[in-house]
Order: sequence, then C-alpha cells, then structure tokens
Amino acid sequence: MKTRPVSIPRHPILHSRMFKAVTACAAREKRKVYLVGGFLRDLFAGRRKPSLDLDFSVDRGAIDFGRKLARRLKSGFVVLDREHGCCRLVLKDRVSRQIVTLDFVDFRAPDFCGDLEKRDFTINTLAVRLPVRRGGLLDLCGGGRDMRKKVVRAVGPFSFDEDPLRILRAFSLSASLKFTIDPATRRMARQKKEQLKDVAGERLRDEFFKILAMEDSWRYILEMDALGVLENVIPQIKVMHHVKQGGYHHLDVWGHSLETVRKLEEQISRMKDDEETMRYLDEPMTTGRTRRQLIKLAALLHDIGKPKAHEVKAGKTMFHGHERIGRIISDAVAERLRLATREKFALDTIIFWHLRPGYLADNKVLTKRAIHRFFRDTKEEAVSVLLVSIADQRATRGPMATKASRLRHEKVSFSLIEEYFASLKREPFVRLINGKDLIKKLKLAPGPIFSKILNAVEDAQVEGRIRTKQEALALARKMKPLS
Repeated sequence: MKTRPVSIPRHPILHSRMFKAVTACAAREKRKVYLVGGFLRDLFAGRRKPSLDLDFSVDRGAIDFGRKLARRLKSGFVVLDREHGCCRLVLKDRVSRQIVTLDFVDFRAPDFCGDLEKRDFTINTLAVRLPVRRGGLLDLCGGGRDMRKKVVRAVGPFSFDEDPLRILRAFSLSASLKFTIDPATRRMARQKKEQLKDVAGERLRDEFFKILAMEDSWRYILEMDALGVLENVIPQIKVMHHVKQGGYHHLDVWGHSLETVRKLEEQISRMKDDEETMRYLDEPMTTGRTRRQLIKLAALLHDIGKPKAHEVKAGKTMFHGHERIGRIISDAVAERLRLATREKFALDTIIFWHLRPGYLADNKVLTKRAIHRFFRDTKEEAVSVLLVSIADQRATRGPMATKASRLRHEKVSFSLIEEYFASLKREPFVRLINGKDLIKKLKLAPGPIFSKILNAVEDAQVEGRIRTKQEALALARKMKPLS
C-alpha cells in the first residue's frame, strides 16, 4: 500500500487527548485502524463544521474496540450495525467544546484496499493509518486528484447498487462543497435513479435537507430534476411538470415553483444582515434541521395542489382551492420524508396560507382586524408565509402581472414582517373571555360554536368595539344559539 508524501492539514482534534486515546488503543489492541472519509475530505477542502464526525476503519473487532475505547473516554456508546461490525462513540472535546462523533466499522473486504473500493466517492477515500505520520496520506482511488479538480466521482460502477442513497449524496456533496458531478457518475445516477424508491424516508430526508441548507439549493434541485432523480425522492412533484398557467404566469407550475425557491433564496441573501430574520430562519424545527430548510421545501411545494385543481372556464385557466389540495398532498410528502410533527404542521401552514398576503395587499385599507386574523391563523409561521408569498409574487412575471401590484404586495408583506417581530416585544394579546366563560356564564356545551363566538369577540376586541369582560359576554350572548 503506497502513501503520498502529502502533509495533512493541521487540526486540533488530531492532537487532542481523545485522538491520542484512539491511537493508543489501536496499538494496545494490535489493530490496524485508519481514519478515512469525510473528516479528511473537509480538512483538505478547508471546510469547517459545527460538529465533528470522524470515521475509522478497523481490520477486525470494531465493536469490541469501540466499547473498550468508550470505557476509557467515558463516552456514550451505541452499536449501529452488529452484522457489519459498526459502532459509535459520542463525546465533547475538552478544548474545542465541540460534539465529536467517532464511528468504527470493520473492513468490508479482506484488506483495506478492498475496503476503500467499496466506498461511495473518490473524495471520501482519502485515509491515514494510525498513528498519523507526516506524509502518510493514503490515496488509492484518485481522491486527491478529484479534490483538486473539485469533482464528485463514484468509486466504481456498482457504487450506487451497494447503497442507492449515494445517488442523492452525490448532489448533497456537490452542493456543500461546490464541486461538479463527474459525467459518468451523472449517467449512472440517471440509470439507477429508481432504486431510490426503496430507500428509507429518513435517509432521503437527511441528504435532501443538506441540499436545502445551501444558499443556492435551487441549482441542485434543478439538476436532480433534469436527471429524473428528484421525482424518486418526492414522487408527488412529477405531476407539476408541463401544467400551463394563466396570464399572470410566464412558467408552468413546476418551473414557477423552482423559480419561487430561487427568488426566496435571493431574498434571504439580501436579509443576511437582518438579525431578527436570521434568528427566525435558523431556529431549529427539530434536531439538526432548521426553519430555513423547511421554508425552502414549502416554497418548492406551495403550488403542488394546482395540477389537481386545474380547470379552464370561458377560456380562463383557474386553480381554485389549490392551497387546500396542496396541504393534503404536502402531508404525503411529510410522511415520505419522515418529517417531525412540528415540521409537518409548519409545512401545512405555509402552503395553506401562502395566498393570504396577496389578498391582504388587494385591500385598499389594511385593517387591524385583518392583520390580527392573519397572525392568529399563521401563528409562528407568519414570517415564513410572508417570505414564500414575496418569492411567489416575484416568480410571477406573465403579461397580466403588473409592477404596481407587485410593489403593493411587497410593501404590505414587509410591513407585516416588521409587525410580527415588533409584536414579540409587546405584551401578548389576551382574550377578554375564553371557553370556560362560555361554559360557566352562558351554559354552553363545548362544540364548533365556541371557535365562532370566541373569534368574533376577539375581532371586536382588536377593533376596539369592546373593552371589558362584560361587553365581551354581552356580544357572546347575542351569538348564543337558541335552545
């Protein structure tokens, strides 16, 4: 096995107590242990991540090796795959304070050369044997060459057969590293794309959300769609192609949806110095995934109900109720990608209400009642709805779309974004009465009438027509159904 006389870039973790413990354990247990894959790839690319993931290949007994090391480091330990000898340690580095994940796995071939040949992409085959020595980089599959050329290249012709998720990973690596995908690898992705249908949804989700985390994710979504890859990740998008729209639009439903993602990313980039918006977008929706990623998915799917709602009347193309249909379809997408409950609810909210800012902008006067109702309905996704709506409007450039309408829409939307953040600094709105008052004072039984009464009383309170609990009860009493 040959090494290239290349110095490995310095990194504090390679000199840490933890890494020295791995090296010492390898010597004590007489195991051949190699650091391989993503950490070295990112190190040579100059890429820094908030957490560190180190992958090690062990000639034998990786689980036993990991368990002994975990006891010494007093770290978390879990067996990931007993059949293939794979385990994980999780701990915090004392110096950098970073969370570090150490994965250990048995060779997947009789020797390490064969093990490397079973890996996904050449840029993930760079390796060093422990202990790390100067000039000890192992580059047996051309990973160094492809790092220099900035190319994502499959290790071999059967790479995607071993794990079809690698098709999607080619795009997530291309997006995160700004590398191009080698033409032969692209052809192979096109040929084997249907194998993605059998990949677990949570694995697809994790790779796809890595793409959504990028500032220009629309480029990679477009490339995936051109190869037929995307429809095997999100099958529901297929019907959006070639659905023509009316005079307000210059693109079909799919082209418009992708353009909306592009316009959204442009707007987010313009707002990068807006601390409130950035905090909002970077808020975790669940472990490892943020609102920023989810809002892009919502932008991609905001018109997914249009193909089913499509109809032509008197020569006019219409999509009445597409937001309601879209919300139902988005539930299927959420299930496919195994989204968390909060993510699913947010996706539903954005898609269902994405037309609302446009309706508000059409009013000559934006009333307190209309504003209150918008925030009441959209809740914490209000800014998400507004940003998608702005992008939606900017992606609509047909002959019937006017600049005056767009500017009015944007003025209203940006004012509502300001109002949302301002409202967070004020005392929260408190209803004068609640459901308990309806039961106790009006002797009403809980049911659908509760929402109707409480919302009407709330509207009157916002407009200033009532100011006391007694006035609220009087209004509620007028709306009480006759027994």
